[in-house]
Amino acid sequence: MIGCRYASLACASMLMVVASSVVAAADAASPGMTKQALAPTHYTDWPRIHPRTKADPQLDARVHDIVAQMSLAQKIGQMTQAEIKSITPDQVRQFYIGSVLNGGGSWPQGNKHASVADWLALADRYYDASMAVDSPVKVPVIWGTDAVHGDSNVFGATLFPHNIGLGAAHDPDLIRQIGAATARAVRATGVDWAFAPTLAVAQNVRWGRSYESFSNYGPLVRAYARAYVTGLQGNFGDANVLATAKHFIGDGATANGTDQGVAKVSRRDMINVHGAGYVGALEAGVLSVMASYNSWDDAVDGINYGKMSGAHALLTGALKEKMGFPGFIVSDWNAIGQLPGCSNASCPQAINAGIDMVMVPDDWQAFIANTTRQVKDGEIPMTRIDDAVSRIVRAKLVMGAFGKRPSQRAGAGDANLLQDRALARRAVRESLVLLKNNHDVLPLKRGSRVLVVGKSAD
Repeated sequence: MIGCRYASLACASMLMVVASSVVAAADAASPGMTKQALAPTHYTDWPRIHPRTKADPQLDARVHDIVAQMSLAQKIGQMTQAEIKSITPDQVRQFYIGSVLNGGGSWPQGNKHASVADWLALADRYYDASMAVDSPVKVPVIWGTDAVHGDSNVFGATLFPHNIGLGAAHDPDLIRQIGAATARAVRATGVDWAFAPTLAVAQNVRWGRSYESFSNYGPLVRAYARAYVTGLQGNFGDANVLATAKHFIGDGATANGTDQGVAKVSRRDMINVHGAGYVGALEAGVLSVMASYNSWDDAVDGINYGKMSGAHALLTGALKEKMGFPGFIVSDWNAIGQLPGCSNASCPQAINAGIDMVMVPDDWQAFIANTTRQVKDGEIPMTRIDDAVSRIVRAKLVMGAFGKRPSQRAGAGDANLLQDRALARRAVRESLVLLKNNHDVLPLKRGSRVLVVGKSAD
């Protein structure tokens, strides 16, 4: 194989890249991929990360003032994320909902061909509802979407290669530009939060989601994470969105590649290999992290952490306290229901472990009722609720969610922002990997006769 130094997983499995094995990727790294940038780390504990944004006492004071005026109902509403198929704008108002999302196969009015104007109109309705609550404190709702390789849920949007292909490009600046282009497309629809990038460092190509991993080499994922988050978030102007580092942590380390399975790796490997992307994301100032479905059994140290959504030692101890993550942690789709003793609508263990916003697509009303009772009964400390809401409010302030309807932002409703075909073509060219070059047929020689076959041959 050619072009596989510090390889993407694309180089590890012909099955995954046969459609891209046409021309060779350059063997040399791009100018941004220096030996120092690609050097592995040897941390013995979770490292303290210093993001590019500095602490802001005035921001902290404003967060404290907002949260201090909120009722328990408002606070729990802020911690709740519901699917757009299951919640109306008026219910966002009634229950003080903090976030909505659209999963795959979910569009405005259920129309997969919904226009940019349709998306934007619904975003405005949700936002207006969050500003019409019956309290002096009005916290805007934010909308999350799986824009993982372009704004793929929106009809007509340009799609970029999956992470497995982009990893072979060895080009962080390309990744930054893809992040920025994706952010522009997402913002044009009125949505302000992307559930990307995926930072799994997949070690077994039998894992069905290997295509979501940039590489099996941690330092490359770290560099890409920093670039992708920078592209998505920028300085939180009208063309930027909130980024999400996911899925924390070890989703690419599961034994036998079993999806949502058990990662059986040492603490050193979990930190230096599977944690590498989170170092890069935190350095770039990522403000949301999504907890993973998988479990971690550290057989070396004899510690079984269980499911990530309930692992206090990792969500709170490692990510928030040791690494210094200032943003909020969101759970994955109904992930809390996988914890022992929990259901999709009830899980004090997850909140106490450090989940700040709970993705409860359909059972959100029951979740609110259960969580309210659990706080009143002392199962969930009020200090934990206040911390979670403070993190969410701080992120919303930083990303500029307050004060502007989605349609009032520059570029809102502009269908042209869905397209960046030139960048997509560049990404495809750079991600191509030559697996075999029989008889040195490439590069093509002047005057040679070559038979091209297949449905796209003409």
